[in-house]
Amino acid sequence: MIQEEIRRITEQLPAGVRLVAISKYHPAEAIREAYAAGQRLFGESHAQEIQQKHTALADLAGLEWHFIGHLQTNKVKYIAPYVNLVHSADSPRLLAEINKQALKAGRTIRCLLQLHVAAEETKFGFTPDEAMAYLDSGAWRELEGVELAGVMAMATNTDDTARIRQDFHTARQFFERARRSLSNAPHASFTELSMGMSDDWHIAIDEGATLIRIGTQIFGERQY
Repeated sequence: MIQEEIRRITEQLPAGVRLVAISKYHPAEAIREAYAAGQRLFGESHAQEIQQKHTALADLAGLEWHFIGHLQTNKVKYIAPYVNLVHSADSPRLLAEINKQALKAGRTIRCLLQLHVAAEETKFGFTPDEAMAYLDSGAWRELEGVELAGVMAMATNTDDTARIRQDFHTARQFFERARRSLSNAPHASFTELSMGMSDDWHIAIDEGATLIRIGTQIFGERQY
């Protein structure tokens, strides 16, 4: 089922859009099954869980670990040696800690600015104005261990597709504006727009997503 779903989704993806399989709460064996279908990008949201899976799946060449959940500063050191992309860089303080731990590990870690565009106040992230102020401040230029690679956003949890589309459109507008301002800047590539999950990824692609994050549709309900 996992392999069939991976193939079904990837066959629908236009050029330039990649799938991040959200494997949190699912065992390493499920990741192996998805890997066998050609999947290489996997998303986790807990430092301890991703560490265990990184160890258990060390034999899988080309596997990329993406951290997608709220990342506490005191957990960064555990994932810094191997994480490929942090989708949820939601504050200057967290970015500074990622930089510190990346330099300790002798690496540069790609990060996405988490943008808060949804209606729920409980979601983390920069507002578009806060994110632009951070970029305009230039503070990120001192972070030699961080590469700003783009933006991540989550839409409002609603059945209103117009609101979902508007949230994604807001994220896309910010992404394009930021990308123009960061052209040729050091420590910034700004090529990735991560948005869209199991229920709204088609809308996200319409609005310009380059990474979609799908878990339940691939792996089923959480197993632990």
